[in-house]
Amino acid sequence: MNSTQHPVAAAIRTRVRFAGRVQGVGFRATARDLARQHDVTGWVCNEPCGTVLLEAQGEPAQVFAFIEDLRTRMDHLISSSVQTPSALLDDEHDFSIQRDTWQP
Repeated sequence: MNSTQHPVAAAIRTRVRFAGRVQGVGFRATARDLARQHDVTGWVCNEPCGTVLLEAQGEPAQVFAFIEDLRTRMDHLISSSVQTPSALLDDEHDFSIQRDTWQP
């Protein structure tokens, strides 16, 4: 490695469930737009119980910045959120809005 190359941080994947007034307010579109700005992959979907679930994957700094920016942008609508690690996916290339509820 020469002096201009930097090691790439290992990718991480995280799952976040947001509660509050998070459906029907542009939350998913905002998440998609911010994810693209932060170069993370993953998905976001509405859940029948009224929460929004998302998974984001990428370099740790990018994933954490994405989640923080989303929380900041949508703070007035989020009453709580729970973040947990998730398994990495090899074949994901973008961040998408899922029209159907995520199925484990």
